[in-house]
Amino acid sequence: MSLAFSFLMTEALLVFSPESSLLRSFSRKAKVRFHWALQLLVLLCALLGLAIISYNKYLNGKAHFVTWHGLTGLLTVLYASMQCTGGVVLLYPKLMKNWTLAKLKVYHATSGLVGYLLGCASLMLAMCSLWFTTTVTGLSWYLSMLCPILTSLVIMNQVSNAYLYRKRIQP
Repeated sequence: MSLAFSFLMTEALLVFSPESSLLRSFSRKAKVRFHWALQLLVLLCALLGLAIISYNKYLNGKAHFVTWHGLTGLLTVLYASMQCTGGVVLLYPKLMKNWTLAKLKVYHATSGLVGYLLGCASLMLAMCSLWFTTTVTGLSWYLSMLCPILTSLVIMNQVSNAYLYRKRIQP
């Protein structure tokens, strides 16, 4: 589930990238709907993964949320739930009367970046687990660890260029 979470969330964020999106030629409205659908699928995968892991731990009598990976994963799922709720506000911006749409977009993109980085941190902590380090060794482990690092840099660059470093036009 964590790989589905990572892949789908990455693609959901790259939908808006003019350089790397598979949907480059689609309208902004279509991209928003595709982003919304992928993010909902991401959240469902995260909740399903959390439920399966919790149930498995319960069946085996093991403690859950005791490792850094478990705590970060739980925080990521909770954060993704809140972020999806914040995305609904962007679909219906009139719900937030005192906020401009541009400001809502900046906050949603910035907090989404934080959520994406939390997900990557959780994935990287999973790669430091005993099971993963005994299964994946040598150069393969380093290449696996490099994937979330590189995708994080790409997503940070995209969000920064689109929302944070954009020049504001003064009237």
